[in-house]
Amino acid sequence: MDRYLPSIIIGAVFVLAIAGMYVGWRARSRAQGDLGDLQPAPANPGEVLAAANGLYVATTLFGQPLERVTAQGLGFRSRAEITVRQEGITVGLTGREPFFISRHELRSVQRASWTIDKAVEKRGLVVISWRWGARDVDTYFRLDDDAGECVAAAAGLAGVGQ
Repeated sequence: MDRYLPSIIIGAVFVLAIAGMYVGWRARSRAQGDLGDLQPAPANPGEVLAAANGLYVATTLFGQPLERVTAQGLGFRSRAEITVRQEGITVGLTGREPFFISRHELRSVQRASWTIDKAVEKRGLVVISWRWGARDVDTYFRLDDDAGECVAAAAGLAGVGQ
């Protein structure tokens, strides 16, 4: 029995840690319930100005790059397709229906080097700051190719520079 006791204790601690992470994740999602539903892509969002593929990294609360948004399934990384159109930005994430960020909800589009769990070369991430429900959020992408055209088009929608 003395040989099994340390294994049982380590196993119990492991199970408690996993259960604690699950409970914390669910509590965070409930606390962000005021964000509401993501806006679906409209039938006719206008002409395509630019498009890019890459990795969706994270969405955080505006000005709080370590406070991950987990609501609406945005807590997980995935492949992403960003399409900048005349009326806003369509974001398609693997396994999800595309959502739409209206040009009126855009706050800024800029470049960054890090977010909650990702650090890259200088200006290697694209950050779209936008209004979701009652809060402002930052959504981070790591685009496959040169993101200059996509960033310029999106920044033009937001009425800001790069």
